[in-house]
Amino acid sequence: MARPAPDGQPLHRRIGSELRAQILGRTLAPGAQVPTEAELQERYGVSRSVVRQALAALEQEGLVERRRGRGTTVRERGELHRLVQRVPGLSTQVEGEGVHVTTRILELGLEPVSEATGALASDRVLRLRRLRSAGGEPLALIETWLPEELGDLTAEELTDTSLHATIQRRFGTHVVAGKRQVRAVSADGETAELLQVPAGAPVLLLEGTSTDEAARPVEVFRTWHRADRVVFDINVIREPDAAGLAGTGAPAPAAPVGTTSLRERLDALGREMLDLARELERAEGR
Repeated sequence: MARPAPDGQPLHRRIGSELRAQILGRTLAPGAQVPTEAELQERYGVSRSVVRQALAALEQEGLVERRRGRGTTVRERGELHRLVQRVPGLSTQVEGEGVHVTTRILELGLEPVSEATGALASDRVLRLRRLRSAGGEPLALIETWLPEELGDLTAEELTDTSLHATIQRRFGTHVVAGKRQVRAVSADGETAELLQVPAGAPVLLLEGTSTDEAARPVEVFRTWHRADRVVFDINVIREPDAAGLAGTGAPAPAAPVGTTSLRERLDALGREMLDLARELERAEGR
């Protein structure tokens, strides 16, 4: 058995934790060579059996591959990408890339009081917990609250399908907008078990609300994503230069030839409205 580190943690776990952090943080990128057993022995001052125990745990997690004659390398893992600013959820986006996603319903039932009752303006809410997987491997744990008016949804019709598509088909409710927040958190015991990651492993938490065409709240949700499998993409655009120069005292650049600034368009519209008012006055005085 490996002797403990000064902090009381077994040395093989400490070595595994540090290598895991390097892999998940991409200091050791997919396909990269992990330091040899001899190098790890020297670095940590431990026996070969301790190093092998740490590497075996990482191999069991699917983070590394160990092959005779090639040493240990970081396993190539297919990343699944999700555009955070898009309304469609993980299953819709990932299946759009040709990856089949399955959904298992963990819990479904009405709650009289919830943290979401105020946000949804509903006395009771429907609480839904789901587990998304791809290729038999869990990707995300989703916790959702819906207004009571959607309370007759069943587990059967929510299995292996999109929630938004289901409520649109059943109730004619179109989810068109929302607010999203992303933060990195540690997986607690239950979350880690469901996502098949070590307890305390970093996961990406996406939470927010969604609204329909009338700006009414439709859902409140939290989704924990495996940080080693799911990547959040964000499309960015350059803001107008004038916005970046506001308050700096620097003059705004002139509009390119053939284009019209918003200020010029507003001024022209104002002049047209004034001319129209004058014409109406003349017509009424005739």
